Amino acid sequence: MACRNVLVTGCSSGIGLAVAVRLAKDELKRFRVVATMRDLDRRGGLEQAAGNALNNTLEIKEMDVRSEESIRECVSSIPQRQVDVLVNNAGVGMIGPLECQSIGSMQSLFDTNFFGLARVVKEVLPDMKRRQSGHIVVMSSVMGIQGLLFNDVYSASKFAVEGFCESLAVQAMKFNVKMSLIEPGPVITEFENKIYEDAANMDLSDTDEETAKIFKQIYLPYSKAIFTALGQTPQDIAEHTLKVITSDSPPFRHQTNKLYTPLTALKQADPSGRLPLDAFYKITFQHNRVLNASLALLRLLHRRSRKEPKPEKPA
Repeated sequence: MACRNVLVTGCSSGIGLAVAVRLAKDELKRFRVVATMRDLDRRGGLEQAAGNALNNTLEIKEMDVRSEESIRECVSSIPQRQVDVLVNNAGVGMIGPLECQSIGSMQSLFDTNFFGLARVVKEVLPDMKRRQSGHIVVMSSVMGIQGLLFNDVYSASKFAVEGFCESLAVQAMKFNVKMSLIEPGPVITEFENKIYEDAANMDLSDTDEETAKIFKQIYLPYSKAIFTALGQTPQDIAEHTLKVITSDSPPFRHQTNKLYTPLTALKQADPSGRLPLDAFYKITFQHNRVLNASLALLRLLHRRSRKEPKPEKPA
């Protein structure tokens, strides 16, 4: 298989960094990685993680997905503008009561999470269509399938991402361009840690006392418990991404955490939409002991799944 050029966005830390390094260090040397970030002053972590791959199979470039000019300049700097695989990962988060979020901050989030994706795809898709070849891999979220409490705006951006890709995938197929959505659940990264640190000190004066109490005393502790029980590492997500990219028939949707699948399956089980809403309501407000017991079991299963030896490859 010929070496493929892979453009990865949002590589200063977390999932983007892990994906870029994993592909650049591929044992079969199948990829040349262009790892991008908005602020090159934050490239130190990526340089350290890349090691000997730096400036060999991995090159770091500046790209701000909020700027069409920045995207065009970066893509045009790649020989023949050849992007065989795009991994769109750049994103920002937001949690908290809706009343405490400004419209400006919501627009800023969409500018990166949704319009950033649209800008990058708009730049690389015409070349892929002309070559009749390419793979667009988008880092989505299970929250693009099922909305969660106090994640209203972030979930909305991921729903937009899912709809955009699902619509575009049909056209892309005509030109032999593949599209895949990677849908992680909780991932333990600096990105997530910073969001929850900020949430703990959030000004809740614009919401009512009961909503503030639910956010502080129920949502934040539950979220911490869920991350402990179900959280994956960026390296886990990188392995899943590699699997999708190297598949002969890559899936359109790929959930990375099988322990989270039952929660998203609730939505497909009831066309009226009541089942998942009622389930999440009862778990959150009526059956917290059941939730805690379930999380303890899931935590045990998660630990066991990590300890299971991987099957040996045939000789």
